[in-house]
Amino acid sequence: MQDKLLSVQNLRVSFLSDGRWTSVVHDISFSIEAGTTVAIVGESGSGKSVTSLALMRLLAPGSSRIEGDIRFSGKLLSTMNDAAIRRIRGNEIAMIFQEPMTSLNPSLTIGFQLGEVLMTHRGMGKAQAEAEAVRLMERVRIPSAATRIHDFPHRLSGGMRQRVMIAMALACRPKLLIADEPTTALDVTIQAQILDLIRELQREEGMSVLFITHDMGVVAEIADRTIVMLQGRIVESGMTAEIFNTPKHPYTRALLSAVPKLGSMQGEARPKKFIEIDRDTGLPVEAEESGETASAQIVAKPANPVLEVKNLRKYFDIRKGLFSRVVGRVHAVENVSFDIAQGETLALVGESGCGKSTTGRAIMRLSDPTSGEIRLDGEEILSLSPSRFRERRRDMQLIFQDPFASLNPSMKVGEAVAEPMIAHGLCSPRQARERVGELLRQVGLGPEISDRYPHEFSGGQRQRIAIARALSLRPKLIVADEAVSALDVSIKAQVVNLMLDLQRDLGLAFLFISHDMAVVERISHRVAVMYLGEIVEIGTRADIFSDPRHPYTKRLLSAVPVPDPSRRDQRPALKVSELKSPIRPADYQPKPRPMRQIRPDHLVQEWGDEWPN
Repeated sequence: MQDKLLSVQNLRVSFLSDGRWTSVVHDISFSIEAGTTVAIVGESGSGKSVTSLALMRLLAPGSSRIEGDIRFSGKLLSTMNDAAIRRIRGNEIAMIFQEPMTSLNPSLTIGFQLGEVLMTHRGMGKAQAEAEAVRLMERVRIPSAATRIHDFPHRLSGGMRQRVMIAMALACRPKLLIADEPTTALDVTIQAQILDLIRELQREEGMSVLFITHDMGVVAEIADRTIVMLQGRIVESGMTAEIFNTPKHPYTRALLSAVPKLGSMQGEARPKKFIEIDRDTGLPVEAEESGETASAQIVAKPANPVLEVKNLRKYFDIRKGLFSRVVGRVHAVENVSFDIAQGETLALVGESGCGKSTTGRAIMRLSDPTSGEIRLDGEEILSLSPSRFRERRRDMQLIFQDPFASLNPSMKVGEAVAEPMIAHGLCSPRQARERVGELLRQVGLGPEISDRYPHEFSGGQRQRIAIARALSLRPKLIVADEAVSALDVSIKAQVVNLMLDLQRDLGLAFLFISHDMAVVERISHRVAVMYLGEIVEIGTRADIFSDPRHPYTKRLLSAVPVPDPSRRDQRPALKVSELKSPIRPADYQPKPRPMRQIRPDHLVQEWGDEWPN
């Protein structure tokens, strides 16, 4: 039997609110053996992140209370004084947080921040710390570490920033690494690289890992043992293979059944709803299947498309010097063309920086394109006068990734939904209030919430409100930019199912921008894959997922975590690489890249000797 590195007995965490203590973690017990990985899985509000902060003693002492025994290497952490816990925190227990940009100081270089850890905890001099920082960055596979060490955080991609956080956590050779949702906001390829890296470093260092996530695919990839939490309690725990093969608790079964599995749509003619989870009971709720619609038969080149995009380009000038001379350009979108029909969903997929969100913003004219054509119902919208475009803007709406950022926090929900209708003169304020009630009912909420503010709702409810606001102008096209990527599995299922219902009932066309390939397979009719500003492959869902041709498409699909522990070692390790820079000289003229037709509705870009490894 392995020695217990961490032992938690009857842990209870409470917070002080309005003069009363409220328990959010209820008497949980678990242990972690040396050299093993334990995953705590659950949705937002389940208590998993609070548990990790309690282990690190990072909760504010005045407004939080930690009860129970937390023992690490035989030492009782829960009663240690601040000086003693600081010696353990960072040295023997390290933590990686979900968002590296908020964990790194934007005004200090990567090398300075890594060196500070080494000088503080390991007593190194400045030169020694810098040399060790370079070694650590090379250890976590950051290319050109000797030069990147002088970069500020904003110069690195999200995946590279997360590697810096891992390097920082490993700087003092900890015995236990706590990783709190370290891959949630990352692209699928970067996520796969981070998981490979953590496993490799664990083997080399022999450290233990506590991995906190809501992604069951990630759990299957990395965890030896799994703990499932619901509403602050452990509802099931055991070996990961047993949890996946023979789950005992209804909530565990519901979580597993709600996970989108790549390849599950083979033979399906149309998008299919997710199984939803009741967040109060943890039980699965079978979603009603929508009836057959014309959208099931849509092909790549619809006869009368709602949206036509041809040769779209968007460049951003880079200026320097006293006279702001253009010295280069960011080629964010390069020669992009596609159509979307009524009642169809075209998914635009790719890694961060590939240009998919810029494409969506250019279509909405939130950022005017450099060149190209955009037709809405056959009308060219780039040449429209401001007043005419304002009229046409009603026919296309945008749903953002973060609904809290897109809703005015000082404006009541009813006012936010009514505002577009009043601004466009579609109805009077009194008529708008009546229409708000209809819209809120349409998205599964009720008119009684109209007088509440955005902060009073969950993330999923806020996204429903954002959808109601988008529907208020009765659009024909909705651009959904990562609209479900930050949501828990149950909320994601509800919002996706809602979008499918609205498409069926209203004939909406969706441009669904995402990096979540499993969700894309479920919701889309056709898929366009972007790399470095260009569409490298476009076709029906079956074409892209069953017969991908471009190397980059294959790379994306191979990186998707499979929620099956028995297939853990079957995914090939991905070569560490960053997306190539889209910055070009000011006089650069892109060479045309022809598209090869595989089938009538399946096109692949000719890549020659240039393709991503």
